[in-house]
Amino acid sequence: MQIIRKSGYARAGLVGNPSDGYGGKTISVLIRNFYARVILYEWENIELILSQEDRSQFSSIDQLVRDVDLHGYYGGIRLVKATIKTFYEFCRSQTEQGHPGFALHDRTFSIRYESTIPRQVGLAGSSAIIVATLQALMEFYHVSIPIEIQPTLALRVETEELGIAAGLQDRVIQVYRGLVFMDFGKDAMHRVSGHECGRYERMDPSLLPPLYIAYTTEVGEPTEAFHTPLRALYAQGNPEVVSAMRDFASYAQDAKDALLAGHPETVARLMDQNFDKRASICRLRPDHVRMVQVARSTGASAKFTGSGGAIIGTYRDETMYRRLCQELAAIGCCVFKPIVVE
Repeated sequence: MQIIRKSGYARAGLVGNPSDGYGGKTISVLIRNFYARVILYEWENIELILSQEDRSQFSSIDQLVRDVDLHGYYGGIRLVKATIKTFYEFCRSQTEQGHPGFALHDRTFSIRYESTIPRQVGLAGSSAIIVATLQALMEFYHVSIPIEIQPTLALRVETEELGIAAGLQDRVIQVYRGLVFMDFGKDAMHRVSGHECGRYERMDPSLLPPLYIAYTTEVGEPTEAFHTPLRALYAQGNPEVVSAMRDFASYAQDAKDALLAGHPETVARLMDQNFDKRASICRLRPDHVRMVQVARSTGASAKFTGSGGAIIGTYRDETMYRRLCQELAAIGCCVFKPIVVE
């Protein structure tokens, strides 16, 4: 029996986020330290197996409440189910339009997932499950979806099927992997087989300065808690928010140029600017801001990896890294060096 295993990894926004949903530019890195893994194999019925995140038995009411805080009311099984539906509808539409290679066979499957990605700290755990599920379905049905379209389909799962505010950045880096510069500006957006895509440029991860990531061990908050009010302000034409999105995009472009030119100190400065600009337009949780402040007190740079709860930055040497670990551990954070490539 063929057993298909696909993994989606955590990610960190290096510079430019959160402008990816607003016509901006970003640079992101894949974080192989944490993953979501999907296992799929042929079965007598379509069967979705619940994971630890979808549990329905608890030893106490406190445990139930903490589980809801971490995983929401529906866990990750809704992500798998919504991905299957989106995949099916995409393939059907392609077949109806006369595109060869998208007809699905009638064999059925069992599918389950597991995830080591810390939840609700801005490391893109949900989209990792979606990307892994999508790629497992592609292999099972022998369907080849162009790489540019895969992030767009993964985004559709959350925005259209589940009503979650999100942008393309997470899905792009989880599909392309490594280090990627992304341009979502009006002139860069284009359509591939009728699906809107940005311009995605792979970069050499060896250009990166020494990076660390830290995340809180306390319960975070879902990404929509940050993005929903921000999107509302942008839609209203709030001048500070609109201007900030342009600034975020410029930071990403400048960081790309600095990486190519071998100027890591410039990248560190831009990462700090990125966070400071974000703090000027958004209400951020004080405990998350504290992580940035503590990291910067050691001389390191620091910004959010995503919507809050995890930070990424550069450090100068091992002495600084050890101090980072000590200071951040004192406020309940785990610190590690990201593995970007295999």
